[in-house]
Amino acid sequence: MGCYDCCMRCLGGVPYCSLVATLLCFSGIALFCGCGHQALTETERLIETYFARNLQDYITLAYIIQYFQYVIYGLASFFFLYCIVLLAEGFYTTSAAKQTFGEFRSTMCGRCLSSSVRFIVITYVLAVLWLLVFAFSALPVYFFYNMDATCHTIDVLTETPASINQLCVDARQYGLLPWNAVPGKACGMTLSNICKTREYQMTYHLYIAAFAGAGITLLALLTYTVSTTYNFAVLRYLGRKGIGARC
Repeated sequence: MGCYDCCMRCLGGVPYCSLVATLLCFSGIALFCGCGHQALTETERLIETYFARNLQDYITLAYIIQYFQYVIYGLASFFFLYCIVLLAEGFYTTSAAKQTFGEFRSTMCGRCLSSSVRFIVITYVLAVLWLLVFAFSALPVYFFYNMDATCHTIDVLTETPASINQLCVDARQYGLLPWNAVPGKACGMTLSNICKTREYQMTYHLYIAAFAGAGITLLALLTYTVSTTYNFAVLRYLGRKGIGARC
């Protein structure tokens, strides 16, 4: 066998679907966890600086933000390991799928991994749960979008100060602060000046990046689901035909 044929044979055993899903998962999780963690830190700083004067008004929010940051650490570690496992499963089972075309012999380890539906079930459950995370990550984007739209309206109506003072963003309405928090809201030119700060712009873009990362991760999980389901179906078909040894 020549060098070219050997290379083509090796490349034919690469699980490209699982490989693409792994790259998507790594990039999505990196965006979601990295940008989400920093965005939460900047959000606490914005609330502390512009919307709450008393520590007791935002201490609960600070604890919630800290809790979510610990959850982010756990998510990053879990998805890193799980994506590696799924990629390894893809490498093991690609040879069994290729056997349909007479190219490879299936390995017993690959058949044992994919003969079980646990990877399909776990990945499907993760995809459903991550769909909720994806929807939840849209909430801060929605809040900052409304805030940015209000600031744009204020900039347009700068010639009528009496009108712009009635345009406000109340953090208490979004559940970020208790109703007795002071001031709890920003109005008029004060709000416009907040929107022009570096902290606000960075936080807004970080939440957008985290939202995009959540979407990429969801796409990766759906790709994993399709890949593992296909491998399982092929191995079941080969098992019924009596091809190869079973676990």
